[in-house]
Amino acid sequence: MKAGQPTRTPARTRPDSGDLAEARARPQVIRPYGDTTGDGMVQMSFTLPVPAGKRAEAAALQLAGRMGLDPASVVHVKPMGPDFTFFILYGRVNHLIDYAAIEEPAGREYPLLGAAEVNLAIRTVLRRRLVVVGACIGTDAHTVGIDAILNVKGFAGEKGLEYHREIQVINMGAQVTVEELVERAKAEDADAVLVSQVVTQKNAHLHNTKQMAAAFHAAFPTAVAGGIGRPLLVAGGPRFDTVSAEDLGVDRIFGRGTTPGEVASYLVHALLPGFDVEEHGRDHG
Repeated sequence: MKAGQPTRTPARTRPDSGDLAEARARPQVIRPYGDTTGDGMVQMSFTLPVPAGKRAEAAALQLAGRMGLDPASVVHVKPMGPDFTFFILYGRVNHLIDYAAIEEPAGREYPLLGAAEVNLAIRTVLRRRLVVVGACIGTDAHTVGIDAILNVKGFAGEKGLEYHREIQVINMGAQVTVEELVERAKAEDADAVLVSQVVTQKNAHLHNTKQMAAAFHAAFPTAVAGGIGRPLLVAGGPRFDTVSAEDLGVDRIFGRGTTPGEVASYLVHALLPGFDVEEHGRDHG
């Protein structure tokens, strides 16, 4: 090499499966941090059923200590009426996590389709519009979730199911009874029923969804599965991550951050099995 000639950096090669397996076998210990990496500092909040005051703060600190925060500090206190107090605490945890030992969660088991591809699938296989009935059931008056999926304005830059010309959307709105939902789904000969549950106090979202699922199973006693003898049952909301679809009797659960495209793609996957966009070509529908 001549003087002054720059050295060449060896090209980086992608590690093979053996390298990846070896890397995963090595522990990767991590802990949370607030001010400096690895300091273990976390912030947490909770409400205690006691009046605000020094005794209440002592109770909050004792609870934090039993949860593993040492030391802990009360950084915010707010009375919630005469008999409840809201706290925010800041403290250090000594727990460690081996990140290398955590398996990658299962990803989406179906391809994400564009609106034209969804329309193509429905038009090719069903040869009619796919009918979707959506609602917020029980006392839940929060339509933000169901509207984000159904309304044409959509969510996260994606247009809702109403935008798909091959999908007929019936949005029943809020505080719909289970009986009304079953009756409307039958009247519309729905292919899928989408239920949004945002209110989660006392696990209302779980109770309501189970009640809804039981009603549909009773109303379609000879059904083989979702989409075969009864509508596909889909539930969505921010607090369904602790249960499975089987636990609730539905066909699918969608959690926080779900986009209309994910739901539309799932409907094609579940109701039109075996459809291949590449095989049938693409259009601009």
